[in-house]
Amino acid sequence: MRHSNSGRKFSRTPSHRKALMQNLAKALLIHGRIRTTEMKAKDLRRVVEPLITLAKRNDLHSRRQAYRVLNDHSLVKRLFDEIGPLFASVPGGYTRILKLAAPRRGDNAPMSIIELSRTAVKGDEGKSGEEAKSVKTATKSKKVQSADKTGKVAKAEKSKPEKSEPE
Repeated sequence: MRHSNSGRKFSRTPSHRKALMQNLAKALLIHGRIRTTEMKAKDLRRVVEPLITLAKRNDLHSRRQAYRVLNDHSLVKRLFDEIGPLFASVPGGYTRILKLAAPRRGDNAPMSIIELSRTAVKGDEGKSGEEAKSVKTATKSKKVQSADKTGKVAKAEKSKPEKSEPE
């Protein structure tokens, strides 16, 4: 009986499973989104979400615990300096799993994309999250307004009949 045996085996030895989850966690933290099977994505949540919770604490002991999983000082620095502050006000649910429609060719395994639920906006790194959102929204609305103005002008020009000069 499987009483209290959580997790999936993935037909791998325990050391291979641990290495698999560490590598998937590294890839997710580097790229922000990865494509994998549904079961691996669901198990990966159990590795990545506690790492982000550690990053929110941001103390030496947390950094050492994160290093035990990631084995990369630069990635731990990125986790604590960039990814952790993004989720400072979020109580949980740091990842999102999107199921893909097409299964994997070859073995028909159900595929999904796992991604971080929040991402940093490039170019607005010095600003807080709310300021970055307001700046992004403001620039978008200006573009829409200018496009509307040019669209109206173009429509008005087309609707005017051209007057031909008598010869």
